[in-house]
Amino acid sequence: MELSLDAPRPPDGIPPIDFRAQLNDEQYAAVTAPPGPLLVLAGAGSGKTRTLTYRVAYLLSQGAKPGEILLLTFTNKAAKEMLHRVQDLTGIEPARFWGGTFHSLGHRALRIYGEAVGLPRNFTILDADESESLLKQTVEAEDKVFFKDKTNPRPGPLFNVLSLARNTQRSLDDTVAHNFPQYAEISHRFPAFAAAYTARKRKQNVVDYDDLLELWLELLTKAPEVAEYFSHRFRHVLVDEYQDTNTIQAQIVDRLAAHHCIMAVGDDAQCIYSWRGADFENIMTFPNRHPGTVIHRIETNYRSTPEILALANGVLLAQPKGHHFDKELRAARGHAQKPYLVQVMDDTEQAEFILKRIRALVEDEGVSMSSIAVLYRSHFLALEVQLVLSRAGVPYHITSGVKFFERQHIRDAVALLRFVYNPADAQAWQRVAVLLPKIGEKGAQKIYAAAHDHARLLHKDFLDVLPSDDVKSKVAKDARDDWQNFCDSLRQVADTMRDGKPSEAVETAIEGWYGDYLKGAYADYVDRLDELKALVGFASRFEEMQDFLAQIMLLNSETSDRQVDPDAEAIKLTTVHQAKGLEYDVVFLIGLADGQFPGRRSIEAGDVEEERRLFYVAVTRARNELYLSYPKIASRAGPGGMMLTPSRFILELPTDLYEPLKIKRTYAW
Repeated sequence: MELSLDAPRPPDGIPPIDFRAQLNDEQYAAVTAPPGPLLVLAGAGSGKTRTLTYRVAYLLSQGAKPGEILLLTFTNKAAKEMLHRVQDLTGIEPARFWGGTFHSLGHRALRIYGEAVGLPRNFTILDADESESLLKQTVEAEDKVFFKDKTNPRPGPLFNVLSLARNTQRSLDDTVAHNFPQYAEISHRFPAFAAAYTARKRKQNVVDYDDLLELWLELLTKAPEVAEYFSHRFRHVLVDEYQDTNTIQAQIVDRLAAHHCIMAVGDDAQCIYSWRGADFENIMTFPNRHPGTVIHRIETNYRSTPEILALANGVLLAQPKGHHFDKELRAARGHAQKPYLVQVMDDTEQAEFILKRIRALVEDEGVSMSSIAVLYRSHFLALEVQLVLSRAGVPYHITSGVKFFERQHIRDAVALLRFVYNPADAQAWQRVAVLLPKIGEKGAQKIYAAAHDHARLLHKDFLDVLPSDDVKSKVAKDARDDWQNFCDSLRQVADTMRDGKPSEAVETAIEGWYGDYLKGAYADYVDRLDELKALVGFASRFEEMQDFLAQIMLLNSETSDRQVDPDAEAIKLTTVHQAKGLEYDVVFLIGLADGQFPGRRSIEAGDVEEERRLFYVAVTRARNELYLSYPKIASRAGPGGMMLTPSRFILELPTDLYEPLKIKRTYAW
């Protein structure tokens, strides 16, 4: 049955909707487009959700049944919001649709038809901890000593490697080479672990989160009668944030929409999640996979000023020709000031400038603190801003994680330094010792007591007796192979601490046993290593270790004593990735130097296009004011710093798109 698009009146029970009056021209064209393969390129701040919501309402008003519409989203919250808006428009309850995340709908499909791919209906789903535990059991059955090598990935990071390979459908070797280089030497072991893990899940009749996609795709591929049922049932497939789909998700969509009645809504310029599997090519090749695709562009932006959008368009124009969809954001608002480009001497001056400007915005101009955001590419770039705001008593929320000195690996490294500096610090010892295999709190206490007694008996330094047989006998068997390396590393840090500067001691700690531990403990080892290098930069301010450690403790105390109510007025500090989809009256985008944004690894790999898209996402978060700042010197590089050049994303913009803002050491405006 062909869907009529010119029905004289809506079906019974659905109130008439004046689509023409409630949508702009671009939205109206997309919402009322004839069924078929439709790609809606919705620019930042252009009303994407509104377009999708009204599309569902329009299909219903033209005679489509709720059960014929499938809405795929990336969060259940997004699906609920859209379907509740549909209910407000049409009166039709959300439960009558198939709407939700890819994973939730995959589960729903497998619960009904999973037997077609050998999955009994009474299967159960493992949570993240259970999945890692099962993988750990599997690997230990294959190789009982694999996890004893601290440079090998622990179950969590190993699961991340396997998961990314599954979702991108790349080989494990390729996945490791591109995303987890610290495991390159052992990646040949991973396929056998993956196969054994899959076999163990099937034997126990359990699935993990990734299986909900993999098995759904298998169902659509290997069970033609089921695939045909879904294809006929869902006459209209709508996909939100299509640019974020990974390989499996795109293939699921293609098979569900074999009849080509699909609307994919997204923005290629906001594809910024390749590190978690999103494939930029999915949206770029959509018209090839769905012949006859009609592209609709929604480019009227209701968020930002024309001047901010002019700069955003400048970012888009710098993309390589032929590797993106052309688009130009147009403002629905009146003119205002241009974005400011601020050159600062270093991270400290950058932070003090931000504090000065925030005070003026809040106290003199009446801007709410909650509508001000500081955005950055990586966590370590925000260290100085956190320190300056804390000292000034300005409340802030870090919406993309915890404060720098509260991050787990930073606390580990600081605890190691504290213990070496003061072996009587039993709490610091405890935090470090439990990082060794099979050593818990009680085990750490026994080792400490034995070393303390032995050192006192022999009148020796605490660190000197740690490698002794009397102390080693208290060490858990699984940790003994690592014990000498652990003790040697502590001694090396102590020697550096005695003869060198605090920054050199931090470097020694990172390069020794803890650096090896970090490789196995975290899948995002490379990013965490960058943050530890920022700790080296912070340490370079101090001549004495006691001053360095005291300052960290004081800063932690200052920030932890002022717990900010999540609903209270506070400045927002966040990575650009976490800020996607959000908006603020005033945005400070910091660290705009080559090597920081774009990041060093992207530059070395010769692929900065996703970084450029990330820059575009960042500047389009601002409603009224945008400050782009870059330091001339990277203070985290140590004493004397390292000279930086402005980000290539700044240099490629026409200079008339921004206004240079010169500041003096006194920060006079």
